[in-house]
Amino acid sequence: MEKKEVTVFIDGASRGNPGEAGCGAVIYGVKDKPVYLTRYLGHATNNVAEYNALILALEKLKELNVKQIHINSDSLLLVSQLNGKYAVKNPNIRKLFRVYTSLAVHFDTIIVQHIPRELNREADRLANLAIDEKE
Repeated sequence: MEKKEVTVFIDGASRGNPGEAGCGAVIYGVKDKPVYLTRYLGHATNNVAEYNALILALEKLKELNVKQIHINSDSLLLVSQLNGKYAVKNPNIRKLFRVYTSLAVHFDTIIVQHIPRELNREADRLANLAIDEKE
């Protein structure tokens, strides 16, 4: 299924930072209804959870053969790293960044935008749901 452009909201959560972690994503524009994704991560930092939310969404979008993506995240670190404004220094994040780059080649356009936390409530709810339900 190929669409012009889809909009994605991603978020990660970590209770304790590091602590029990989960990630969530909401994809709009590929089906009649939003696609909701969650993944329990075990013990992780919030930044690791944020990257896992990105990877979770990209894996699904690759499966759906989407080519143009607009990603929204309330993580300034993730957005700044993906847009080349901040270096990726942490070894754990560097591994996840490499996973991102290996997935990114499957898409024609990826726009990553920072949004206020208030606009990311649904993805935040899904990230916390993943922890609560330990999927």
